[in-house]
Amino acid sequence: MHRNCPCCGQAYEPEPGYYYGAMYVSFGFNVAIFLVSLFILYQFVSEVTMAMMMGIVGVVVIGFLPIIFRLSRVLWINIFIRYEGPCSHIPKKVHA
Repeated sequence: MHRNCPCCGQAYEPEPGYYYGAMYVSFGFNVAIFLVSLFILYQFVSEVTMAMMMGIVGVVVIGFLPIIFRLSRVLWINIFIRYEGPCSHIPKKVHA
């Protein structure tokens, strides 16, 4: 991963531990995955067991792990740093 944005020069990690908050965003995504999986299982299976639920959720969460990881970090940084538009509209920032 780049240390800074190649377009505008924004540091991707403004301070140490910056992305700890992204864990809460990731947790929210995983809870949503759990609830959707539970709803789908209840629609197709008459009796949902704990092992069945853990297996489905485990497979889905591990399958979506790279997407959830990046999406939670993107959402977290966008809370604090404003998007300035496409590269062609942004003046280059000089970083130290």
